[in-house]
Amino acid sequence: LQLLGLEEPVSKLSVIHVAGTKGKGSTCAFVERILRASGFRTALFTSPHLLDIRERFRLNGEEVSEETFNQYFWWCWDHLQANEAEQGLPMPRLFRFLTILAFKMFTSEDVDVAILEVGLGGRCDATNVVRNPAICGVASLGYDHMEILGNTLAEIATEKAGIFKAGVPAVTVPQPAEALEALKKRALELNIPLETAAPLETYNLGDLKLGLQGEHQRTNAALAALEQGRLPDSYIKGLVEVRWAGRAEIVREKKLSFYLDGAHSPESMEACAKWFSSAARADNIHKENEEISAFDIKQFNTPTSNSRQILLFNCMPKRDPNLLFPPLLDICKQQDISLELAIFVPPYSSYTSIDNTHDSPVDPDLSWQKVLQQHWESFKEKGKISSYSCHFGVSSAVMPSLPAAIDWLRFCSARHPNLHLQVLVTGSLYLVGDVLRLLK
Repeated sequence: LQLLGLEEPVSKLSVIHVAGTKGKGSTCAFVERILRASGFRTALFTSPHLLDIRERFRLNGEEVSEETFNQYFWWCWDHLQANEAEQGLPMPRLFRFLTILAFKMFTSEDVDVAILEVGLGGRCDATNVVRNPAICGVASLGYDHMEILGNTLAEIATEKAGIFKAGVPAVTVPQPAEALEALKKRALELNIPLETAAPLETYNLGDLKLGLQGEHQRTNAALAALEQGRLPDSYIKGLVEVRWAGRAEIVREKKLSFYLDGAHSPESMEACAKWFSSAARADNIHKENEEISAFDIKQFNTPTSNSRQILLFNCMPKRDPNLLFPPLLDICKQQDISLELAIFVPPYSSYTSIDNTHDSPVDPDLSWQKVLQQHWESFKEKGKISSYSCHFGVSSAVMPSLPAAIDWLRFCSARHPNLHLQVLVTGSLYLVGDVLRLLK
């Protein structure tokens, strides 16, 4: 920042800095929309992107234009390359470069406040160069990136609390005791207040429907709102109008519905399963009521219902399916939602050709997908998967590519027009982004 002349402009930028294991991006989205509804000119930096890298940079709620992105991108690139040639300093890696790009963009544009989502951890994150943010927030904490952040909640929370600054208030949500103690310890060391956001129900909002679906989003909304007493109308407007792609999002194609949520930790998978179970049930009731006026509601989501639930899954090999599958299966089983078929697919983005032909490799490596399938089948043998008679003949399948999986689902839907196929897409935000890209 100093070499690019950005150190002083960044120090003058009003920043809201948010860390967390799950929900930090959604919290940032809530904060941004609340502030914009309150009349502030906003900048938002988040990660990762789903469809286009420009999604990471938003000005006044809008993804930056190609012209704006290219202008600041090449300014940063050219200056950093010049420094590399003159002083031998290596080019920063991708996320650090994008963070520099965000700072250049936000300090050059006319914004009142910038909301920064931590990329990974907090203490050593590139966004943590901000020395005097207006406030620091920590969303829900859990086990993730343990190879970097530590093996205990206390160690992970300590890394997240690395964004705390002396003289800057901090806020969090209800946390596991071990994690909360670590946050409090760091706040005490810095002699700063650490407030726990009150539940959204405190504000007596009735049946207010948030712009982001899922019960867990109420926790993120409460962290974003953080107000004493009655919420101003602008706050309520922000909570209702916020949008965040790929998080508890539903895309419908006639009787084929895709439920997308990029859960990649046990805690986020539990939240995802609760949302999917609720949304799938609600959709079934709505569709059944449209088609059959006199129908026993008790029959919904049973083997006789005209709906089938399918899992479309992938995750990185560093993720442990033995931690991800149980919360998904347990919640679905409790809610009488039967994932009759699990489809495992390889990554798609890594082999998307530049000419956009959507061709996959002739012989893709499916070894990891077969490992996932084996774990899934082991849970079936243990009785974790409901023993409903399977409409598809098999309980799991490995498909050679994501486009092939989507084509097959569309074929099944067309072949059985009276059947509502509900496909949960989860395990990786990259998978969610690829599905959105193909559906569009």
